[in-house]
Amino acid sequence: MNFALIIFSLTVASGIAWLIERFVTRPRRVAASAAALEEFDARMKREGVAPATVAKERAALEERNLATPAWVDYTASFFPVLLGVFLLRSFVAEPFRIPSSSMRPTLEVGDYILVNKFIYGIRLPIIERKIIPLGTPERGDVVVFRAPPQPDEDFIKRVVGVPGDVVVYKDHKLTINGEPLPQVADGTYSWIEEGQRFMTAEQYKETAHPSGEPARTYDVAQMAQASSVTDSNVRDFPHRENCEYNGDGSGFTCRVPPGNYFVMGDNRDNSLDSRYWGFVPDENLRGKAFFIWFNRDDIMSLAFKRVGSGIH
Repeated sequence: MNFALIIFSLTVASGIAWLIERFVTRPRRVAASAAALEEFDARMKREGVAPATVAKERAALEERNLATPAWVDYTASFFPVLLGVFLLRSFVAEPFRIPSSSMRPTLEVGDYILVNKFIYGIRLPIIERKIIPLGTPERGDVVVFRAPPQPDEDFIKRVVGVPGDVVVYKDHKLTINGEPLPQVADGTYSWIEEGQRFMTAEQYKETAHPSGEPARTYDVAQMAQASSVTDSNVRDFPHRENCEYNGDGSGFTCRVPPGNYFVMGDNRDNSLDSRYWGFVPDENLRGKAFFIWFNRDDIMSLAFKRVGSGIH
């Protein structure tokens, strides 16, 4: 479901109703009311009725004549609200619900987040075409994008490689341009997958520290017994020739082509990401995730550990 298209359609429909009301139907009602009041005043004068004695009757007549039809009033009143929502979602911030466990422990199923829509450039709504470039994703950014294998769906992952980077993931260790990303053990992380399976993974603090940029630290989950990549799940994708897979499930090497990004889930061994379906083109980017604004379980438990927190 293209929610942006639905909002746009409703905004246009209510806007047309507002314009018709503002410039066509209301002026007609005003003119008709003026004529009716003039006829009323003339009739009262002929009958010798003092204006003061029929003031209430005259006011009621005017009110009836100027009253906006309910369906027009209802439709047109939504226009400024819908327009505001459409502009905010398109150019400022858009809400997004986390649907899967691929970004645990950073983001959990049921988190509602906000996505900065302008940080990487101003894009035309609906068609998502960039018209004003403002910036580009950095390593460590958590981004929402239209998934290359399913362009009608939005995915969320972390950028680990930018154009020109050589990304190596072997034996659960990530290396960018020959520089291993340091990890510090941080206990274990457990969750219930799909309400049925109890899962436990090792948790690490991973730091992306490309030369010349500030260090960025975030949480990742890994399972030592799992393969770094399941070769049988690797699809054919654009620029597939830029990647080499070890063949034994131990890892891969990919060079990120211009205008593309390599993304992975923080739940490294439970994520379908660039290692399987390829690079994310710049035109597919929707924005950068930056804030958790709602999580029902967090609120119901009164824990408030997630709601109101930033995304690292």
